[in-house]
Amino acid sequence: MQEVLKFLTDNPTFYIATNSPEGPRVRPFGFIMEDGGKLYLTTSNQKDVFKQLQADPRFEISATSADGGSWIRVRGKAVFDTRKEIAEKAFKTAEFFTPMYQSPDNPILEFFYIGEGEATFYSFVEAPKTIQF
Repeated sequence: MQEVLKFLTDNPTFYIATNSPEGPRVRPFGFIMEDGGKLYLTTSNQKDVFKQLQADPRFEISATSADGGSWIRVRGKAVFDTRKEIAEKAFKTAEFFTPMYQSPDNPILEFFYIGEGEATFYSFVEAPKTIQF
């Protein structure tokens, strides 16, 4: 799991794909943190991505290294976590939360962790490596 966290923090714009009634939807994300052995992401409950993950929690993430020589695919199920301490940790971890959401008590802020996680690391020079977390 630490390898996944490192890859996604080293390459901070990654893309998350969800399912919708109209078909797949992909959008950029830029926040991930670890807490209690789980990898957390965040969104607003005002966004379509939140509604899509509520309807079908399966998603996939993709990111590419800055040099383009390696990439990762992460899949799992969104497990929403409403504990205030998660929001408080996120505000301490990422400076951009304060201007966007003002405080950890903001009711539109939603956190979820990657349940049933599987990550595959790819490279042009090495065989793929898959880990479960």
